[in-house]
Amino acid sequence: MTRLSVNVNKIATLRNARGGSEPNVIVAAQRIQSFGADGITVHPRPDARHITYDDVRQLRDVVHTEFNIEGYPSDDFVSLVCEVRPEQVTLVPDPPDVLTSNAGWTVTAHRDMLKDVLARFTEAGIRTSLFIETDQVQIEAAAKVGADRIELYTESFATQHAKLGAEAAAPFAEAAQWAHDAGLGVNAGHDLNLANLRDFAEAVPHLDEVSIGHALISDALYLGMSNAVAQYRACLAPRG
Repeated sequence: MTRLSVNVNKIATLRNARGGSEPNVIVAAQRIQSFGADGITVHPRPDARHITYDDVRQLRDVVHTEFNIEGYPSDDFVSLVCEVRPEQVTLVPDPPDVLTSNAGWTVTAHRDMLKDVLARFTEAGIRTSLFIETDQVQIEAAAKVGADRIELYTESFATQHAKLGAEAAAPFAEAAQWAHDAGLGVNAGHDLNLANLRDFAEAVPHLDEVSIGHALISDALYLGMSNAVAQYRACLAPRG
């Protein structure tokens, strides 16, 4: 079964809007895991507008499933990841002022930098993943620079799913097969939700993990967190 990692950035956004410690990101991560999530994802940004570096350090003590830290490989980010030692680090090509991730890596244009950073994480015993689009050249380049996995950027799937339904997953199924053939694991994330997740998971082979934040946290406002986690897990469960 594909694993569900819940991104808790939006919980930190709500906390920061008021100040103080509520809602508490650490407690939320503990509860989310107890409700059945397979992992916790965070994406600290340079302006600390949601998850802070201190949050990341505190979360390490309570995430007993899989801890996935996403971010651009700045010197500060690399140092934090090597200090905290999550189970997985996912590198994204975000400039400092971007609102949310909006593109995958052009690996061929950043080959040397990525190779060096990935080697450092691998030496520290941390599984590595590159945020990437459905481009065979870039997927194969990800394997060559030493990534363990890719995370498919699924915004275009979500957009097309509203028009095409399950057919929108076809390019991602092909990309996942390219990744598998190159020896890479396959993750996915961005705009996956209760309306499209089952179609994606059923169509895309070799899917190890999905990372979902905004949609799941939003659904939790209506459904409750335990029910939201359960419904997303149900989308990932094989039929029958």
